Order: sequence, then C-alpha cells, then structure tokens
Amino acid sequence: MTTTEVPILEIGNRRQPDGAGSVQVQMDPTVQIGTAKCFAIYGKGGIGKSTTSSNLSAAFSKLGKRVLQIGCDPKHDSTFTLTKKMLPTVIDVLETVNFHSEELRVEDFVFEGYNGVMCVEAGGPPAGTGCGGYVVGQTVKLLKEHHLLEDTDVVIFDVLGDVVCGGFAAPLQHADRALIVTANDFDSIFAMNRIVQAIGAKAKNYKVRLGGVIANRSAATDQIDKYNDKIGLKLAAHFPDLDVIRRSRLKKSTLFEMEYSPELERVQKEYMRLAAALWLGGEPYSCVPMKDRDIFDLLGFD
Repeated sequence: MTTTEVPILEIGNRRQPDGAGSVQVQMDPTVQIGTAKCFAIYGKGGIGKSTTSSNLSAAFSKLGKRVLQIGCDPKHDSTFTLTKKMLPTVIDVLETVNFHSEELRVEDFVFEGYNGVMCVEAGGPPAGTGCGGYVVGQTVKLLKEHHLLEDTDVVIFDVLGDVVCGGFAAPLQHADRALIVTANDFDSIFAMNRIVQAIGAKAKNYKVRLGGVIANRSAATDQIDKYNDKIGLKLAAHFPDLDVIRRSRLKKSTLFEMEYSPELERVQKEYMRLAAALWLGGEPYSCVPMKDRDIFDLLGFD
C-alpha cells in the first residue's frame, strides 16, 4: 500500500475510508430532548450502571412518571431487566431499511418494559469503525421524528464505560444532570475523575451539570467521601454489595419485582428516595477535577 492509498471499510451497505467514522462527531444543536428531565448515568465499565439505571427508571415509574431509558452501549443490555429480553438496537433496525428512518415504525425500536418504562437500545457501530456519539445523535433524532419525547417526563441515558472520547460524552448535550456511579476503590474513583473532566468540558456549551455520585457495590464510602470532599461533590445515594442485587440481574428482574426481604426493602426505598430527589431537582455541583498524581496521593498510594 502506498502512502496515498486509503483503506475502505464496509459499514452496512456503505463504504467509507478507514478512520472516517472515528473523528469527533459534530452534534446537531437543533435536536433537543424537549421538556422531559434528562439524566445521563456514567461510571467505570462494569460498575453496575445498567442495574442502577433500570432500577432508577422503575422507581421514577412508581412515582407516576412516564419514563424512557436509552441504552448507549453496543452490548445493548441496559434494559434487559426491564424488558426480560435483549432488544434489537437502533443501528440494527436502521440497517434493515438501509438507513431510511422514515420506513421504521415505533414498535421496531421502542419496547415497553416494567411498569410502563419505555426502552430503547441505541447500540453502536462495529468495533473500530465509528463513533458512539453518532449513534446517540441518530437515536434522539429518530425519537423526535416519531414524537416519542413529547409525552415523556424522564429520560435516562445509560452510557458505556469510561469517557475516552467526545462520542462517549454525546449524551451530555441532552442531559440536565449527569450522575456518576462508582465503587469505593481507586480505579472507580480515577474513572470518576475523568468523567468530572468531561462534564466540565461539556458544561461550557450545554446545560448539563453534575448531579451527584451514586456509590454502588460498596459497604463503605470512605474513599469516595475523601474524593468528594476534595473537589466539592456529594453522595446522591448508596447501594451496598448485596446478593439480592446480583440475583435480580440473573432473574431478569428489577429490584421491585424480587421476593421481599428487609435488606431488599431498604434498597428499594433508597431508589425511591433518589428518584424523588432527582425529580425535585437541586443545586448542581461545580467541581474542579484532580490531577492524576494528586488522586494517587489522596487515596494513600505510595
């Protein structure tokens, strides 16, 4: 291959140069969510964002809110416990009509889950071939075209893994508040610090602000508290590492469908309290993220 030759990739039925889809996407400022309160859930990969998002959606629905959850991960398992199945992604269904979105019906990509929660899985481009931000933008545009956001009170974006590019941060264009799910350990807090950086960058151009931290799978929160105190964040909720939460995923169920136990009731109440607090709103947090070396020093690494 000479230096002037550019490899071509097949994406669906379209051909484009290698790397063409990997540049920073330009978000369309005219595509807006509308009047719904919108939350973006971030955190380290594997930290339990989908479990947290789904149970938060269920809690909002129990408050009588009309909820739409949008999974933003190629695994498309965000809404698994709400719908009891793996949903086709927006990218999947767009490919079936050669990306002519006008040919799609609502029921092709929106599915009703537990207690009326409406569920969408945005999916993602094939690995190494494109930007997740494009997928998020196309999903919101499709929902707007079908007027699905007009009768929605709450929209929850469940966003994949760590923020490593602008595409992963695309839901922040639409969100009112970004919530960070973390465990009480260094790796999770390090990832949280990067997310704080991303939210701060997006807040310069969009309305999104930090809404707080959700401690997950953690008996204690001392390391999280130490970091929060340093940069001016606060805990919004705390969910310990309980077997009933793990089992709910295996049973394809939200926590509100599991057999009663005192510990389960406490977790359910914490989700209901969190949903009620988020609905009422509150002052956003304006935080200055830490330098990497400072996090090592703060959390006791020699």
